[in-house]
Amino acid sequence: MKEPELTSAGLKTWFGFVVMCVGMFMAILDIQIVATSLPTIQQALQIKPNQMIWIQTSYLTAEVVAIPLTGFLTARLGMRWLFVSAVTLFTLASIGCAQSSDFTSLILWRIIQGFAGGTLIPGVFAAVFLLFPPRSQGLATTIAGVAAVLAPTIGPIVGGWLTETYSWHWLFRVNIIPGMLAAIGAAVALNSPAANERSSRSIDLFALVMLAGALITLEIGLKDAPTLGWGSVRVMILMTFFLGFSVTFAVRTWRATNPLVELRCFADQNFTIGCLLSVILGIGLFGSTYLMPFFLGLVREHGALEIGEIMLVTGIAQLVTAPIAVFLEKRVDARALTMFGFALFAAGMLMSMRQTADTDFAEMLVPQIMRGAAVMFCLLPPTRMALGQMPSSLVADASGLFNLMRNLGGAFGLALIDTTIFSRADIYSRTIANQLRAGNISVAESIGIPRDAFLEQLGEVPDEFTTEMVRPLVEKAALVHAINDAWMFIGVITALALILLLWVRRPSELNFEDPMHLYDATSLS
Repeated sequence: MKEPELTSAGLKTWFGFVVMCVGMFMAILDIQIVATSLPTIQQALQIKPNQMIWIQTSYLTAEVVAIPLTGFLTARLGMRWLFVSAVTLFTLASIGCAQSSDFTSLILWRIIQGFAGGTLIPGVFAAVFLLFPPRSQGLATTIAGVAAVLAPTIGPIVGGWLTETYSWHWLFRVNIIPGMLAAIGAAVALNSPAANERSSRSIDLFALVMLAGALITLEIGLKDAPTLGWGSVRVMILMTFFLGFSVTFAVRTWRATNPLVELRCFADQNFTIGCLLSVILGIGLFGSTYLMPFFLGLVREHGALEIGEIMLVTGIAQLVTAPIAVFLEKRVDARALTMFGFALFAAGMLMSMRQTADTDFAEMLVPQIMRGAAVMFCLLPPTRMALGQMPSSLVADASGLFNLMRNLGGAFGLALIDTTIFSRADIYSRTIANQLRAGNISVAESIGIPRDAFLEQLGEVPDEFTTEMVRPLVEKAALVHAINDAWMFIGVITALALILLLWVRRPSELNFEDPMHLYDATSLS
């Protein structure tokens, strides 16, 4: 008797959910779409080179502060009006960014934009388990997953095209119409009881300050570590503050009657493992979408639009494999699918560790297809593993924590990648230079020095002209080797996810009859 009612209500709910995915897509896209055009913005607003990073860091920092607050904001506003408020604020902030005439105003609007966008991402994944019955959750997760992973992939090509065709202002203006339509659509369609449920949940302001302090100091510390060094005074101070803020926040929140964030979700073994998998996925996703344009821009010297066209292969592979992942997710054990996904993802990254200065689209095709095909298998089963059996009262909090882990994994991965590249490049530069001085002809030919020209200079002290001619070849070769080390680094980390799967428990092994089992860690031992 309930089935017809569910089907009727489902059409409107599906529309509302797709509208939410549009909002989330905008929030994620806004990172990569801006990244390709940072030099253009720098010239237009006359921003100092060492300040440019704040255009991205301000957004990401505000985003990671907002993500874990999704549970509290959902309880106070309800899913429907939280989304409408967030996407409206995001749209207004986008208008502010487009109208900015100086560095300060742009950063202010980016902070507001990042905070609003941060609530859109976990809100969508929470909606999967709050708005749909179990049989529909696989398809809903897939729609959300495609939006989440496709946005970083097409960001470079969209950003490059908008900047080259129009101006950098359109990187932000492009959000206006979709944002307005998403707000109106959600307000009209999300009228089910689950989407409007509220509670009088209080806020712990002290815990909020501690959480914001921890995430901000961690984000800034990870940004500065590659250039200043992990042992620098500034980075050490930031990490000390991060540790102090984190411990204080955790102790206060764990003891609170009405906690700001439900850390007790981590009492669920599968949720904890799912979060660790989310961290690893973040390292792989953010790392691969960073290394490709880094290599193609600095080594191959492609423009933003060319880079985006090459990277589009990953997005196409994701779209093609998405329905396959949905079909299998309902029929195959989640642990087996997750193992397949992370193994394929790791293999796709490890295949890129043998790039040369001549590597381009053809050599990148298969690794890109492998990584793109793997992503949905790395996202769908772990999401259900982490959130699928959570009580509805904890889903919003759990989704916030789960999505926060992916972003923090990305930030941590990017910091380690930059550290690897910049430290290893210097080592490789010295090694190659020493080999050239020793008369190694094969090394000379491998970096692009003609054999005859090298033999003519052999045994002689190179003049200034020769040195300046050879230096770029050495630096480029060293950079390629360092980038390959970074690919190997994130590939090995991704492969470690396979070990975590040994501790995943089947749903039948857990007691989900009583939602309060999440608060009793002994029930999982």
